[in-house]
Amino acid sequence: MGIKGKNDRMVVLACEDCKERNYTTVKNKKNTKDRMELSKYCPTCKKHTTHKETK
Repeated sequence: MGIKGKNDRMVVLACEDCKERNYTTVKNKKNTKDRMELSKYCPTCKKHTTHKETK
C-alpha cells in the first residue's frame, strides 16, 4: 500500500462563473500533474458549473 498523504494533497475547487471557492478534495499529485476540472453544483449560481483547481 503505502503511507496515506505522502503523494496526496488537498486542493480547492472554484466555480468558473462566480469564482466562489466551494469544494475541497484530495488529489494524488504524482499521478495527476495537471489541474483538476470537475462539474459540480454551485450554491451561489444555483446550477451545475465547471469547477477548476485553484492555487
